[in-house]
Amino acid sequence: MAPSGSSPPSSLGRTERMVLAAVAAVLVVLMVWLRGGLHPEAPLERLARQSPEFSVALADGRPTLVEFYADWCEACRSMAPAMERIERQQHGRMDVVLLNVDNPRWQPQLERYDVNGIPQLEFFDAGGGSVGRSIGARSGPELDALSSALVDGTPLPQLAGVGAVSALTETVAAAESSGPQPQATPQAGPRSHG
Repeated sequence: MAPSGSSPPSSLGRTERMVLAAVAAVLVVLMVWLRGGLHPEAPLERLARQSPEFSVALADGRPTLVEFYADWCEACRSMAPAMERIERQQHGRMDVVLLNVDNPRWQPQLERYDVNGIPQLEFFDAGGGSVGRSIGARSGPELDALSSALVDGTPLPQLAGVGAVSALTETVAAAESSGPQPQATPQAGPRSHG
């Protein structure tokens, strides 16, 4: 029996303690690897973190490219390296803003720009006016052409899924302010299947 006040003799030898330490280290490495590891931040997350505030970008006198994205969107992830490259190449001449559709903070913008699929790109001129929209994944060369046109102030290239934004809202507002108008026949929405 051990005298009182002293600790019992160690039941683990030096070899056993080293084995336990090695097993613990392997378990830590395995847990880190299973949780995503210590890899560098992905381009999509890095670009989203670096992007300026939406309202600031629209007011700073530079054209703006806005991407509505989600972390889980594979097309968004595949476009991220090209978007990051464009942001670096056009830095100071154009703003690149990423808005996560899963963040409730951006709900007013989701509604205003009728976002119902991602990735969705919105293009704004240097005065903050909307000049076009692109829905769906874009290749690097397509993103280069779109961003170059935006920076140069030229019309957006004619690509499938890219279109100019109409001034229909302003026309309707002006017509409504000028007095009663005849009732228009209701139009079917793009997802009405009717």
